[in-house]
Amino acid sequence: MSISLYDAFVPSCQQILGGLNGLIDKGEAHVKEHGLEDAELIEAKLAEDMWTLPWHVRACWMHSAYTFGQMKGGEFTPDFTDVPNSWGSMRAMTGDALSTLDALTPGEVEALADKTIGFVLGGKRLMEFTGQNFLLSFNQPNFYFHATTFYDILRMKGVTLSKRDFLGTPRVLTA
Repeated sequence: MSISLYDAFVPSCQQILGGLNGLIDKGEAHVKEHGLEDAELIEAKLAEDMWTLPWHVRACWMHSAYTFGQMKGGEFTPDFTDVPNSWGSMRAMTGDALSTLDALTPGEVEALADKTIGFVLGGKRLMEFTGQNFLLSFNQPNFYFHATTFYDILRMKGVTLSKRDFLGTPRVLTA
């Protein structure tokens, strides 16, 4: 059985974005339960030269939903604007990503598989990919990195989480 590009990318992003929503909820609940300021978690980083929680949500949005609009034009330029600044705005961004992915059809994704996609940063075209390689070797690893880092920051700050919280709802067989 072969797997489509859509099946290799979109459902897994949807699953992890669902988990990310749960992580956002648990982070907010932790702050309230422990009488902390939101900034205690929202501004946390794993290392000084890394991003804070909201940036990781933005990156998950960028490497999932935003990607498809960019790919249609043949170039991907990261969007570092509109970084969420609250639990609610982080949830809104993951909600937007989920809505965008929900609206994609397998045919739309498959149509991008062989398209040449240029990665543009600072006005310079730094790399070129096929659409398939762009999704699977650039966006997917970046998406998972940022989702994992969000989880790791919460764990580092004492939020009680398990691997299941990260995974969201797996696509299991139903009777």
